[in-house]
Amino acid sequence: MKISKGGATTGVRAVALVLHGGQEVSKKPATVFYPAYWRMVPFARSLRRTPHLAVWQLCNTYRGWNAPELDAVTDARRVLEEIRRTHPGVPVALVGHSMGGRVALRVADDPRVVGVCALAPWTPEGEPVAQLAGRTVLIAHGDRDRTTDPALSYTYAERAKEVTDRVARFDVRGEAHALLLRYPAWTRLVRRFTLGVLGALPLDQDIVDAMAKPVPDGLRVPV
Repeated sequence: MKISKGGATTGVRAVALVLHGGQEVSKKPATVFYPAYWRMVPFARSLRRTPHLAVWQLCNTYRGWNAPELDAVTDARRVLEEIRRTHPGVPVALVGHSMGGRVALRVADDPRVVGVCALAPWTPEGEPVAQLAGRTVLIAHGDRDRTTDPALSYTYAERAKEVTDRVARFDVRGEAHALLLRYPAWTRLVRRFTLGVLGALPLDQDIVDAMAKPVPDGLRVPV
């Protein structure tokens, strides 16, 4: 496990933790050269331009989710503990892609987490939602994704809406799993949500409006 730290080092008022994707099963070590890790580097760099925001990017110990050990979840919880020690009392937002989105949603019960931004998350049937109570959640999924199923992230968002009314889900039109075809749209969503939920800026009005809409409208917002 390795953590890349950037952004503010003093006067920190909030922290964003960026989590990369992976595989269902793999004990192969993840490294900073792993493509799934690099996919999230531009998002971390974008957030690091924000005053008073510390941005930590996790490189997992292994590439896999690895049930029942849940290695990726264990790594994320260890980083959250370190964030609490390093920056006590500040709010934390999680940004994760694919498996990292699943991890972010799983560890949202950490007491410092205020919001989760899950990009093309891997949300299989039966994935728990109770831990999202009291959190603000944004899910965004490309409608051409063939790696993680947009239909499953929609049903996950439906269930999440039962435990927190602050849930929005966006359909990124013409996008596949890698977040490359419409990268500017993904970046805008990540910045607007993360900075809004952490209080650096007002929460983006499009996101606020989506959260206020009933199901299904607020969970199928086109981008």
